[in-house]
Amino acid sequence: MTFIRDIALMALLLGCACVSKAQLPADSAIGKLTSWMSGLKNKSIHALEKQYDRMEARVTRQTEHYLKKLEKEENKLKKKLQRTDSAKAAMLAQGSHGFYGQLRQKLGQPDSKITQLGSYIPALDSMQTVSKYLSQTGTKLGNLSPERLDALNGLNSSLGKLQGQMQNVMNIKAMLRQRKEQLKQQLENVLGKPLQNFNKQVYYYQAQMEEYKRMMSDPDKMAEKLLSVLRNTPAFQDFMSKNSILARLFPMPGGYGDPSLALNGLQTRTSVQEQLARQLSSAGSGNPQQYLQQQIQQAQGELNQLKDKINKAGGQSSSDLEMPDFKPNKQKTKTFWKRIEYGLNIQSQKTNSLLPVTSDLALTAGYKLNDKATVGVGAGYKMGWGKNINNIRVTGEGVSLRSYLDIKYKGSIWITGGYELNYQQSFTKIEQLKNLDAWQRSGLVGLTKKYRIGKKKGNLQLLWDFLSYSQRPQTQPLKFRIGYMF
Repeated sequence: MTFIRDIALMALLLGCACVSKAQLPADSAIGKLTSWMSGLKNKSIHALEKQYDRMEARVTRQTEHYLKKLEKEENKLKKKLQRTDSAKAAMLAQGSHGFYGQLRQKLGQPDSKITQLGSYIPALDSMQTVSKYLSQTGTKLGNLSPERLDALNGLNSSLGKLQGQMQNVMNIKAMLRQRKEQLKQQLENVLGKPLQNFNKQVYYYQAQMEEYKRMMSDPDKMAEKLLSVLRNTPAFQDFMSKNSILARLFPMPGGYGDPSLALNGLQTRTSVQEQLARQLSSAGSGNPQQYLQQQIQQAQGELNQLKDKINKAGGQSSSDLEMPDFKPNKQKTKTFWKRIEYGLNIQSQKTNSLLPVTSDLALTAGYKLNDKATVGVGAGYKMGWGKNINNIRVTGEGVSLRSYLDIKYKGSIWITGGYELNYQQSFTKIEQLKNLDAWQRSGLVGLTKKYRIGKKKGNLQLLWDFLSYSQRPQTQPLKFRIGYMF
């Protein structure tokens, strides 16, 4: 990801700047990288700050979007409840207004104190600690201008705001789970099972936030390699162990806060082992260590089964994501551009008395409505090859415009339908294409076989053009296309 790579490059620059050049060999990797990135300007830091701001705005906007949907679902429940119990309906309406008002207020005030490990994002913590480290020591460095320090402070502020908003997300998710249980207890006996749509919106909100977390915390191999250089810087390691968010969550001696709090009241490993041995021996388990190992293996097997069920249900493996009671649409939480599937396909048509041998080269772009349906458009160019092998001549024979719909049938077989317009003659000016009477219409229906070889994806299509019989000149009714997806 370009975004994560920029983070890694920035982190390396900031970390390397804190190391005296006299301490670095002239030919060291850190020295070369520091020299290479010495031309990085303040605008690069501001650009990175804007990326974090956009991510924070996206998290906030999506949370507000789902809160509106959930409140709308509760209003529907209130209307149903009014028919049977108006007093309960009024109570539900009052509680709903106060509950969602509280969540919106919380969303507008990012939490600066990270208290839950589920909201912790290592990439954000590392970058925030780097910017804080250099901001605090920057006045001692001669190669950092006041403008650079201001840029770093702005970056640190954006990182803190984003991390705080992710903490808010964790709190909101927990409150929504409590609200769901509360509504279930209040309404199930009155309205039967009214929370299906409500539960769907809660699930998709959780899945959307998990998608954002993956976007922020999944660096590629190059970023991981660059960050590993920074982690090996002793000065930064010491600062990270005392000032990072992780140090606050798990304080260690000499770290963040009072070091005496870190180990106060904790049992030693030996005392824990002795206590376990006594308990297991009294239960008649024979060898305590072997018995404990068997129990752990059994628990691990059951946990893996649960993970498999979650993956089959929704493709998610986060512990924060509840098991849905419906078949989720995995495309729903993806951004618009990630739901676009680009393709290239080719088909050839043999010669007849009016048309030469032609090959249609087409580019397509399909939007995934869900996991089993894709709708798309495309455009093609018709290339002529001449009448026969003794008369090969490359010519332009027209263009085509396409639309299609793919619906999954079974396994890798999809049912395909489409409507196309074909301009079956050479042209020299764009104005010639405006003559709609010159375009032939094709209606297609058939089967598509999608396959994957390693990371490469492709398809084979066999389509029937049921409008070909009325075309003049008439084209082949059966079309075979070979496609490549990218």
